[in-house]
Amino acid sequence: MVEGKYASFKENIIMKNYILKYFSGSFLMISCLVILGLSSCNKDDYYTDGGKADPKFNGSILKYLESKPGDFDTVAQVIKIAGLESMFTTEDITFFAPNDRFIKETIRRLNPDLRFRFLDTIKTLTDIKPAIWQKYLLRYVFKGKYKLADFPQIDFDLMNTFPGQNYFSYNNTVFNIGVIYNSANGVKYIGYRELSFHFIPDISKPLEGWRRAFVSSSDIQPNNGVVHALAYNGVDFGFAYYDFYQDVLLSKL
Repeated sequence: MVEGKYASFKENIIMKNYILKYFSGSFLMISCLVILGLSSCNKDDYYTDGGKADPKFNGSILKYLESKPGDFDTVAQVIKIAGLESMFTTEDITFFAPNDRFIKETIRRLNPDLRFRFLDTIKTLTDIKPAIWQKYLLRYVFKGKYKLADFPQIDFDLMNTFPGQNYFSYNNTVFNIGVIYNSANGVKYIGYRELSFHFIPDISKPLEGWRRAFVSSSDIQPNNGVVHALAYNGVDFGFAYYDFYQDVLLSKL
């Protein structure tokens, strides 16, 4: 009798352990499936470039810039001061858009140099002549519409094979533009792609002194062109601070 009770008790323990293991395993499997599902969603979002982001903008390039306060609204003001409102509203152009910080940091650097020469500092954007704004702003503008896929590959380790390409901006300033094919999991060229945008200061030395502005977002598509947004990385507005400073200085003498 005791043995029967002991056997029954032992069987109950075994059954409970089995049930616990079964449900623990099931819970672990469900958890894994949920995690995999979330990972798949994130992967899908990554491979669709943010998933739900729409590169189209229903309006002109100028309207797009004005719709981004704190990022490009200062640039939009400069466009108007420079007399380029029509270009950014109606012409088909590609604009490598410097964000507002490019302009603010350049003015912050400019004012002590003007003060040193006992000249009036820049208090408002209109204190710089329209022709100067236009000259340096047009360095970022290219005729026609160019998305990332329209530019050739560039590989800085294999420039003879993948050199990018030189392009003339609207006022004939030379830039090298190319697409960097990044590596993924140790495999070359299968990772994400990003635009490389380099100012070439001396066309007689086309491989020297490049100054890069980082492209933070590509292929924004307003009605009249393409915008590639630039992130500030210490490069002055127009890529040439002393040229900009000299032009402002001469306009005040």
